Amino acid sequence: MNRILLFTAILLSTSAGAQTPCIDGMADGYPCSNVDLLSVLTVEEMGGEFEANDIWGWTDPETGNEYAVVGLSDGTAFVDITDPLNPLHLGNLPTHSTASLWRDVKIYQNHAFVVSEAGMHGMQVFDLTELRDVQSGPVEFEETAHYGLFGNSHNLVINEETGFAYAVGTGTFAGGLHIVDISDPANPQLAGSFAEDGYTHDAQAIVYNGPDEDYQGREVVFACNEDAFTIADVEDKEDCQLVASEGYVGNAYAHQGWVTEDHRYFVMNDEIDENEFGHNTKTYVWDIQDLDNPVLVGAHLGATAATDHNMYISGDFIFQSNYNSGLRILELTDMANAELTEVGYFDVVPDTDQAGYDGSWSNYPYFESGVIAVTGMQSGLFLVKPIDGLLVSVDDKEVETLEVGVYPNPATDVLNVRFSQLNQPTVDYTIVDITGKQVASQKNFPSFGGQFQLNVSDLAPGMYTINFSGLKTKRFIVK
Repeated sequence: MNRILLFTAILLSTSAGAQTPCIDGMADGYPCSNVDLLSVLTVEEMGGEFEANDIWGWTDPETGNEYAVVGLSDGTAFVDITDPLNPLHLGNLPTHSTASLWRDVKIYQNHAFVVSEAGMHGMQVFDLTELRDVQSGPVEFEETAHYGLFGNSHNLVINEETGFAYAVGTGTFAGGLHIVDISDPANPQLAGSFAEDGYTHDAQAIVYNGPDEDYQGREVVFACNEDAFTIADVEDKEDCQLVASEGYVGNAYAHQGWVTEDHRYFVMNDEIDENEFGHNTKTYVWDIQDLDNPVLVGAHLGATAATDHNMYISGDFIFQSNYNSGLRILELTDMANAELTEVGYFDVVPDTDQAGYDGSWSNYPYFESGVIAVTGMQSGLFLVKPIDGLLVSVDDKEVETLEVGVYPNPATDVLNVRFSQLNQPTVDYTIVDITGKQVASQKNFPSFGGQFQLNVSDLAPGMYTINFSGLKTKRFIVK
């Protein structure tokens, strides 16, 4: 006789909101793989008149609320994404001077620092704790402070460990590093400069703790300087030193990059090479174990011809905003041989993946919730989330032993669960919704012959993941 044990744990209610799971390679008309769509805010819904560009994120240390800080042509928008299915546009900080396609924002000590290519813009400073007091938006905010020793700036780099900001691509110091002490955020002060290698387009500043003992514990900037990958020792802000500047075969425009968390490799993109040479998205990998002699170990070719733009590394994964092909997530498979593996994507431009300068400008992959905020230049702010279990390193994946099947999928009232090893006697599991919120859990749940049934009739329609201790996760849909 078949015995059926119905799921008896209390199911907490959850909002389905605007969620659209990635099914058969699409989510609400957007091509995708292993990345679900939570919600979208258009440029107009964020108070903008033209286009979106850069993005960064802030988590309120008192409330835990998460916010997307979105660059727009005519200012900066602040969006509460604590409930990513129902993001709240709180207001905008208008541009300091005029509108510009280029705006860049970074965050330090609960303050946003904003620069732009607009003339006479300088660096705006905004106290993000003002967002706590917004009861009914949108609000037009005012600057907390302003730094005016440069006008236009292409980009801004902040080292949160040291409290220094590096404006790059300004009209000062040959377009190199314009260094500002922001340890007192409302009172920024000029601290130094670095102009030896000319114009810097983008960079990352870190306290170096990699294998090169000569520079361990020192503040180092890794810069993309149009025709070269450049490294500068900026420990002494008044006497910065050039460490290395290396060109590379295939250069068209060294654009942006990020250091791996072990400080062993620098991953870089070239913004023009796809257009110039006709190859697919190309990601360069530099070995930086000897900072005086960085070595290009190779390059990874992506799945599409899209032009690459901003990318960031978190753990063992690269999160690339590649214009027309949107967000691409790549695992650091074998860095010594420049081997990367694409594990997921969300394409904000459904019509084309060709080279060009429309689509996703940037993304922010560092929210604790796992939500990734992605900008689409014409379309606005996308909140997406990789499926549970995707962002796990190769070594961790090897310890998983059992396959899990769920059916019917989509489910209406009852979900059947079956393990590949039919002698699995009991299981511990949790069920989470598309935002990562736990809606049910059970320990030592009996499994008869390696299978059991769950009553899911109380769950709101949407996408869920059932997680088993030590086993593979599995997604299911409730209609």
